[in-house]
Amino acid sequence: MTAPAPSATTVPEGMYRHRRRAVVASTVGTAIEWYDFFLYGTAAALVFPHVFFPGSDPYTGVLASFGTQFVGFAARPLGAAIFGHVGDRIGRKSTLVTTLVLMGASTFLIGVLPGYASIGLAAPVLLVLLRIAQGIGVGGEWGGSVLLSMEWGDERRRGLMASWPQLGVPLGLLASTGMVKMTNAMSGDGFDSWGWRIPFLASVVLIGIGLYVRLRVLESPAFTEVKQERVVVRQPVWRVLRHQPRAVLTSAFVRMSEQAPFYLFITFVLTYGTQKLSIPRGDLLNDTLVAAAVGLITVPLFGHLSDRFGRRLVYAIGICCTGLFAFPYFGLLNTGSSGLVLLAIVLSLVFHDIQYGPQAALIAEGFGTNVRYSGAGIGYQLASVIAGGPAPLIAAAILEHTGSSTGISWYIAGCCAVAVIALFFMPRQAPALTASHGTAPSRSKAASSPGEL
Repeated sequence: MTAPAPSATTVPEGMYRHRRRAVVASTVGTAIEWYDFFLYGTAAALVFPHVFFPGSDPYTGVLASFGTQFVGFAARPLGAAIFGHVGDRIGRKSTLVTTLVLMGASTFLIGVLPGYASIGLAAPVLLVLLRIAQGIGVGGEWGGSVLLSMEWGDERRRGLMASWPQLGVPLGLLASTGMVKMTNAMSGDGFDSWGWRIPFLASVVLIGIGLYVRLRVLESPAFTEVKQERVVVRQPVWRVLRHQPRAVLTSAFVRMSEQAPFYLFITFVLTYGTQKLSIPRGDLLNDTLVAAAVGLITVPLFGHLSDRFGRRLVYAIGICCTGLFAFPYFGLLNTGSSGLVLLAIVLSLVFHDIQYGPQAALIAEGFGTNVRYSGAGIGYQLASVIAGGPAPLIAAAILEHTGSSTGISWYIAGCCAVAVIALFFMPRQAPALTASHGTAPSRSKAASSPGEL
């Protein structure tokens, strides 16, 4: 009989090296994938309207550009379902290698894609197809990277362990914004014609680094045990949707207060700041860099605090802070003062991080080990369709029709209200499913988060 794999709480001393390696691989790989995804958002706000949608009035060009961005968000649940199935059937490690390659190849091809002036309508069509591939890749990435780190960690520190891959967001934002700023300075007037392509082409180098790190990681002990106990689920996506629809749906809606405002804070603000307030592009990019750097501290900090005080309490505080800041945020931006604009952007992402730090563990703990990749991934990525993707489009439409940011602030507050309701109805722990149910090994009954309300 094969000896059981070490659990997350009883890893022998010699295996701590593999635990650290899993955390690094998850964080580095996720940072590279988010670099690719955020890079598109920045380019969609600053460059794509006149490269791929010329001849349109500014408002129509912005809507078309943000529309292609939304396509990537719409594809993310599909990626979560596809790779969630593979990750729960075959394993976390091999799935994450595939998502990394898919994302990197798509980003590189965007960098060599001719514009509308060269190939006409084929340019935006190909852009949409590559954006779909990006969405599928990042949709499958999140669940695996979070689980690889969390399932290697101590169960008492799941909030902190699962927050390390979440660092991929500020790291990816920092890297993508920094690359755009650097190439903008280097290329000058040529940025809109060729300079914007450099950050996309640089993705090839990053993918090579990510593959080197991820190929050296061992499979998580929790999933190894699932395979040894022969309780791998044949159809994990169907199983989790059938048995845990409430957990999936509340996982999506609880992200309304984090996902929708976030893409207003990092993407729409570039359009709003440059076109509405005439703030220099470089200043906004600098402010975003500062805010992303702060996130390197705040994301793991709030993940750690959720281990001490409970996921729900910390998350609820983040929801309230974001909702209350919706109106002061635009008030600070509208002053045009460099110091106040910086304060608005930094605070907006700090309040986001109060939610984002504990979010991975909050969602993942609601599912048994061998449907966790599918359940957590689908729930998490559904928010991209109802929140993250539409947010810049909705904000642009509100601004165009009202000429004021007040309606956008009410939109943010409404998203926070929905998230509070979802948090209240979110299951407090995974159902105690046994191997006979074909959904989780008997030992993998997920406990409720420590210190919950």
